[in-house]
Amino acid sequence: MYAIVDIAGKQFKVTQDQFVYAPKMQGEEGASVEFDKVLLLDNDGKVEVGAPLISGAKVSGKILGHVKGDKVIVFKKKRRKGYKKKNGHRQDFTKILIEGISN
Repeated sequence: MYAIVDIAGKQFKVTQDQFVYAPKMQGEEGASVEFDKVLLLDNDGKVEVGAPLISGAKVSGKILGHVKGDKVIVFKKKRRKGYKKKNGHRQDFTKILIEGISN
């Protein structure tokens, strides 16, 4: 069984006991969360597609922690002008354990 769910504006394909790195959300470590924006639900080959959402379907999870992603280097240069800029960025994520999918 899997579901496609909208978490903080991004779509994720989730199954039970899966870890998801979603954009940073409010909440403490160990807090439980529910996502009710379920777009698609597959229950052993029986696919249910929402228009746009499936009413009554929910995905429950637990926040395991707030982490940072890998560093991305942003380097800008204009040749023969002496212009160089180097910058780095690390995105904030929330690690979520999917505990269950209910219909």
